[in-house]
Amino acid sequence: MTDHDSGQKPARIAPVPIDRPIRCFFATRALARAGIVLALAACGPLPNDPHPIGERGQNILYSAFMERPRHLDPVQSFVEDEATFLYQIVEPPLQYHYLKRPYALEPAVAARMPQVRYFAADGRELPDAADPSLVARSVIDIRIRPGVRYAPHPAFALDAHGKPRYAALTEADLADIRRPADFPEQGSRELLARDFVYQIKRLAHPRLHSPILELMSEYLPGLKNLHGALSAHIAAHPDEWPDLDAFPLDGVEVLDDYTYRITLKGLYPQFLYWLSMPFFGPIPREVDRFFSQPGMVSRNLTLDAWPMGTGPYMLVENNPNARMTMARNPHYRHDTYPCEGAPGDAEAGLLEDCGKALPFIDKIVFSREREAIPYWNKFLQGYYDAAGISSDNFDQAVNLGSQGEVTLSDDMSARGIRLATSISPSIFYLGFNMRDPLVGAGNADAATREHARLLRQAISVALDVEEYISIFLNGRGIPAMQPIPPGIFGAHEGEAGINPVIYTWQDGKPRRRGLDDAKRLLAAAGWPDGRNARTGEPLLINFDTTATGMGDKAVVDWLAKQFRALGVQFNVRTTDWNRFQEKILQGNAQIFFMGWNADYPDPENLLFLLHGPQGKADGQGNNAANYRNAEYDRLFERMKILPDGPERQTVIDRMTDILRHDAPWVFWHHPKAYSLQHGWLYNRKPGNIVRNTLKYQRLDPAAREAARLQWNRPTRWPLAATAALLLLFIFPALRFWRRHERATATPDSKETP
Repeated sequence: MTDHDSGQKPARIAPVPIDRPIRCFFATRALARAGIVLALAACGPLPNDPHPIGERGQNILYSAFMERPRHLDPVQSFVEDEATFLYQIVEPPLQYHYLKRPYALEPAVAARMPQVRYFAADGRELPDAADPSLVARSVIDIRIRPGVRYAPHPAFALDAHGKPRYAALTEADLADIRRPADFPEQGSRELLARDFVYQIKRLAHPRLHSPILELMSEYLPGLKNLHGALSAHIAAHPDEWPDLDAFPLDGVEVLDDYTYRITLKGLYPQFLYWLSMPFFGPIPREVDRFFSQPGMVSRNLTLDAWPMGTGPYMLVENNPNARMTMARNPHYRHDTYPCEGAPGDAEAGLLEDCGKALPFIDKIVFSREREAIPYWNKFLQGYYDAAGISSDNFDQAVNLGSQGEVTLSDDMSARGIRLATSISPSIFYLGFNMRDPLVGAGNADAATREHARLLRQAISVALDVEEYISIFLNGRGIPAMQPIPPGIFGAHEGEAGINPVIYTWQDGKPRRRGLDDAKRLLAAAGWPDGRNARTGEPLLINFDTTATGMGDKAVVDWLAKQFRALGVQFNVRTTDWNRFQEKILQGNAQIFFMGWNADYPDPENLLFLLHGPQGKADGQGNNAANYRNAEYDRLFERMKILPDGPERQTVIDRMTDILRHDAPWVFWHHPKAYSLQHGWLYNRKPGNIVRNTLKYQRLDPAAREAARLQWNRPTRWPLAATAALLLLFIFPALRFWRRHERATATPDSKETP
């Protein structure tokens, strides 16, 4: 019996050299697989898409954020970056009309605009036009819409007996929970008046440190009393959750399921603006109780991380280092797109969705971008739907004409990108510390104070704000003539609005006074040519700042050059942010840059920045210059309670004249907001005061997908060339292997099955 007859293959021992073609064979197979992968990569769409492939074509708005939000609890949050999220989730009683300018309040979850009544000290009800000085209290009745429901939340989930299902959670229950949506059961309920009262009480919670407690306590004294009662209770029962329903709040009461009343001390017309902010939105007691359970804080399950409300969207992903996602609230109330707006809105297509149900977009995804350049590049690739314009990419996006007109660059226009601009309701200023013996003169004699005033005016004239805006802002700002920006009552346009200390009116526009005028003021201040008229010592100005970056150095160098041209020595005192705040708080700075974004469109919210009792050093207010003027302070108290009209305008004009004369600030600029959006994004209108904007915006996902495919086609020739080189390597290796196999094969092995 031969080996062949037995059906067994002979056990040949191959010589060592045969190992090379075997390895060649396996390498060939690997290279072939690599070629297939490269070919597929060359054919596959959007190889650089930063978003999950499963989201392609969906009705999702993509945006970015650069700073992680610190607070999303509506009782604490007071920062623009946080408002981007919070205003889409929490609905206060009022909101701003999306399109109208000047800004106009309208009901949100309120059934109608609140009813306000005024009463004298003896209890008599006063007419609306009564002398404001007679008003002892203001009574505001707020009626909310019936049928408004909260977004799904586990705090509302009930068991078979109608009791909260998740009211006594254990560590085991929370083992796999990282967000509210992880709870298997969710619930909802109707919005009630008591939810608003509960949130107002939270302003006084000593553990929450609301930034508006002091201000609101001036008009709602009951908040101070409640704060004291809660502090005492928490001190006595540190491990107990304080049930706010057990603590009364004087001045705030529930009238019925859909009505509550707020009684203010005196007259405070601006309070209605506060009713458009999340501070005065609703928080249900059961949600507060739900998040107070043991184990929640350690898992970041708090209202500060997971806000909830009745708004058009709910937060479903909170990863502030990478991605924040909001999804449509399935219980959102009936709400429609506005049918009227400001002049030009119809021509801009902003009224085409009149009467349609809101929101339009299903989901909003915010990705964390730590650098401006990647953010900008992804916008150009179509992966972000809108973007601002930084100084680094301004020239790429915008053309400036000889008269300052702004147009999009050809590249942006070719991509269908649109530009929107607006004047922000903000003021940036260079502040003088009025407590400083040189620039403010503090409590010195009248002659010394007058010299300090003339010095401040000289610096105000010498610092060329127009040049600063041109160099460092690419023209994205207008020189400020007073604290009130355009578009807010009290600001004048044209010649009536110029600051005559700094400007003259020539050829239909303001013209800054020259350096010679500044030097004359400097000499009148006792510093001819920048030297003390009596001692000859040089004038030294100290600039306190936190600026440390390359761009900041350029600004500081520019400032130093401006002061040198005036003949003044300029010393930069750089410090960190905490130390800077401490110096401002203690009144130890000399001159410094500051800015303020208006919380609401009323001149009171800007003119209070120079109100004496609001001094930073004395009263821990927002008057960082520590400016005091008895006439100004008296006029401010009257101005803030007057309705918009000729009388209020007259008072504001006098206050403005006082500020221009005293020059506690160099009025710097009001910024221009520049926003770019792709052609597939609709109904986007800039306006910093209006913050619940996302429900109005609409997308065309199909147009976006087509543009992305066009703009992000992979460059295929390098892949094709690589594949060709691989094939050139594969075929010779394959021929060598087959030739080697034939050379070493035995005759019977060819017949083996």
